[in-house]
Amino acid sequence: MGCREWKKVRFGEACYINKNTYSKSDNWAFVNYLDTGNITENRIDSIQYFDTAKEKLPSRAKRKVSSNDIIFSTVRPNQKHYGIIKKPVKNMLVSTGFAVITAKPSLADSRFLYYYLTQEHIVNFLHMIGEHSTSAYPSIKPSDIEGLEIMLPTLIEQKFIAKTLSCLDEKIELNNRINKILEEIAQAVFKSWFVDFEPFQDGEFEDSGLGRIPKGWHGGVLSDLITVKYGKDHKKLAEGSIPVYGSGGIMRYVNKPLCTSESVLIPRKGTLNNIMYVNEPFWSVDTMFFSEMKYPNCAKYVYFLLKNKDLQLMNTGSAVPSMTTEILNSLPVIIPPNEVIRQFDETVTSMFFHMQANYKENTVLSKLRDTLLPKLISGKIRVPIEEV
Repeated sequence: MGCREWKKVRFGEACYINKNTYSKSDNWAFVNYLDTGNITENRIDSIQYFDTAKEKLPSRAKRKVSSNDIIFSTVRPNQKHYGIIKKPVKNMLVSTGFAVITAKPSLADSRFLYYYLTQEHIVNFLHMIGEHSTSAYPSIKPSDIEGLEIMLPTLIEQKFIAKTLSCLDEKIELNNRINKILEEIAQAVFKSWFVDFEPFQDGEFEDSGLGRIPKGWHGGVLSDLITVKYGKDHKKLAEGSIPVYGSGGIMRYVNKPLCTSESVLIPRKGTLNNIMYVNEPFWSVDTMFFSEMKYPNCAKYVYFLLKNKDLQLMNTGSAVPSMTTEILNSLPVIIPPNEVIRQFDETVTSMFFHMQANYKENTVLSKLRDTLLPKLISGKIRVPIEEV
């Protein structure tokens, strides 16, 4: 089949939007609710559970979702609060801040529609429409999505295109799940050693300002272990291979590093608990702190120390959560002997090595997917159906 046989249609011809709405007559005993901020690029952070006999549902908890429905936030589309719900949990509702898109099964594959809608240029186009809306913040209407033009191949070719892209996304998601498990294991080791002191129970303990600790350990402050440094503006740097970290992760790649040593990154503004460990040359933006270690092998220990503290509670900002060097430097910490820190580093290093390898593979897979996506969706590259 040639591309000439692809049909240009309005997006709204291939789907229903906001087809099913929850009402009191449904009388669900409980609800699993997904708000707009709890999903980003198809990754769900959390789902809120409500016992409807005891708790009042949020006023926006109204949209029902079915298997393979697409949810797309109509507020600030460029924040990418969207996803495809393959198998909704029981009694699932999503916010009215989402457009819930259900593919018409005789015309369109839901995954094909999802990949079309989440292309960078489509998201940016919808955001541009939102910026010209009359509301207080950039927002779009379901009719804006319905009015998009899409080229539809046959249903079977849609499915094969979607399968090709899904294979990449599934591998990325598998790597993310593996990394989550590895981090949880390393976190459990940290807790066993430095919170519960399990390997040291046969030794002597003594009192400290931070409670009972093994003899030979002592209390101190974070500045005993690290030097906190300010990140810098990156806008004038040329493109390159060095990652630039913001509070949400890697933002871009530039041609020179700000730091080349093992480091722990701490948000100065925004999501203060999003602590990051880095073990490669990097640049840190000016809304982030990075750190230089005062002792060898202590970066992973410092990382988990900070992960176990709720920095959000130490916020000094008003409109935007903020952190200061004064607060960080004075954080009370337990300081074990150097040999104990070295042994901990040795124990968890292989886990961090595998996580880093998975992160790098995901970067390659994401670039490949983003390169293939517009070409497959437009028919510039064809999927040989008989070989899939």
